Amino acid sequence: MKLSVRDLDLKGKRVFVRVDFNVPLKDERIGDDTRIRASLPTIRLALDGGATVVLASHLGRPKGKPNPQMSLRPVADCLADLLDRPVMFATDCIGDEARQAVDEVHSSHGVVLLENLRFHADEEKNDPQFAAALASLCDGLYVDDAFGAAHRAHASVEAITRHVRKSAAGLLMEQELKYLGHALESPERPFVAILGGAKVSDKIEVIENMLGRVDRLLIGGAMAYTFFKSRGFPIGQSLVEDDKLDEARRITEGAAKKEVRLELPIDHVVTDRVESGTAHEVLPVDDARIGRRFGVDIGPATIAGYAAFIKEAKTIVWNGPMGVFEIEAFATGTNAVAAAVASVNGTTIIGGGDSIAAVKKAGLADRITHISTGGGASLEFLGGRTLPGVAALTDTERTTG
Repeated sequence: MKLSVRDLDLKGKRVFVRVDFNVPLKDERIGDDTRIRASLPTIRLALDGGATVVLASHLGRPKGKPNPQMSLRPVADCLADLLDRPVMFATDCIGDEARQAVDEVHSSHGVVLLENLRFHADEEKNDPQFAAALASLCDGLYVDDAFGAAHRAHASVEAITRHVRKSAAGLLMEQELKYLGHALESPERPFVAILGGAKVSDKIEVIENMLGRVDRLLIGGAMAYTFFKSRGFPIGQSLVEDDKLDEARRITEGAAKKEVRLELPIDHVVTDRVESGTAHEVLPVDDARIGRRFGVDIGPATIAGYAAFIKEAKTIVWNGPMGVFEIEAFATGTNAVAAAVASVNGTTIIGGGDSIAAVKKAGLADRITHISTGGGASLEFLGGRTLPGVAALTDTERTTG
């Protein structure tokens, strides 16, 4: 178990909180404030505990240099509205600007948001001196509430923990570890995993790790075509990873050995152009009439079968769309899976942008047990990897609070 922010004595202390404010931003307007809202419980808990809250995040990929288009200033304004209290914005994340901003709000136990961490190349290098400079802004207390960055060994995630007295998980981080950990270690059964998206290579570790844990694995999206080709099915011009054909065969054999039902689509939607408004039809997946067309979604027979498997489940983990979700005509499979998952009477966990977008668009998000804020981090966690940002946190066995 890791130390929790609830275990810290925060009164009168400056606490450094790593958050994930990597939100869509265009013309200084925030497209989706979900990640900002997800941080509010931890921020409010720290404020209620009498702390000065020093928030730090990255945004985008500025490549180690300041970029006004990736400034966190608009996020500070949004956060102030959500908290209904002022949020001081520091024009840098280290140095005099940052220190002065923290000192200014410390007397009133307020909130400071530091400028984009990735404006400094040393952040992604996990540089110890940069980490020490960040840590100097707090009173030895660090809270990581950025699960979406936990798979990165960056200075504000990993190295900083060596320059503070205690490193604790925020409430969001706790929730992520609770639900994902439960799914891996003690799920209610039947346990069904649904994996989609473009590439098998993105999900190999997850598939291999889940094979020993799930009862049934449902595959969709473009990654299914690598499995189809490995079995000799016609795939037309569908996206396929030729260098992963042997991997697909090995996964199929591994599932059989472990008595896991590996389910692939039995029909699919095909088209000659992956564009809105193009003609399309449904074919069985072994039908050569696909010709030189593309597979873009699972078909109605697959939807019915997958919905039946999902209905039986007590634990569901879903990551990745079933088709070219961005085009409405090819989003039917993804939307149907979203509806089926939302109807499950059990624990449902969703990760990955398209999967999350599907349940939100359908107005079903409040019927999902847990929506993960970290796509890449959740995949690595489910793949059995140790996340640097989690490993670096203080173990409860080594502290009394």
